[in-house]
Amino acid sequence: MTSAHLPVGRLGATSIDCPNPAELADFYAALLGMRRLVETPDGGVVAITDGAAILAMMRVDPYVAPTWPAGDQPQQMHLDVSVDDLDRAIAAAEGLGARQAAGQPQPALWRVMLDPAGHPFCLTTVGAA
Repeated sequence: MTSAHLPVGRLGATSIDCPNPAELADFYAALLGMRRLVETPDGGVVAITDGAAILAMMRVDPYVAPTWPAGDQPQQMHLDVSVDDLDRAIAAAEGLGARQAAGQPQPALWRVMLDPAGHPFCLTTVGAA
């Protein structure tokens, strides 16, 4: 491998804009089995981890939730969460505060959900172990 092909670094974290980082961090920690890693003194950034991946929530004011897959405000990011049982995962996510999106392009393969701040994420059996 030549130096031109060596990576500059490695992915440190995926960051999500939101109005309330602590609330969204608690949601994703419960959904993904992660724990708090760091929080800035002003609460503007809260990061969680599972020991490998890091997901950071960052306060944005004013925050505008995406309207994807329809509407004027595009998605800002989305996560695909691999699950073994789609129906059970939907119920569990809803119990944590998520809701199903109105648009469901391929509901047999994945379900588009909205987190408490309105970000879309998908629950999917595609790729589940």
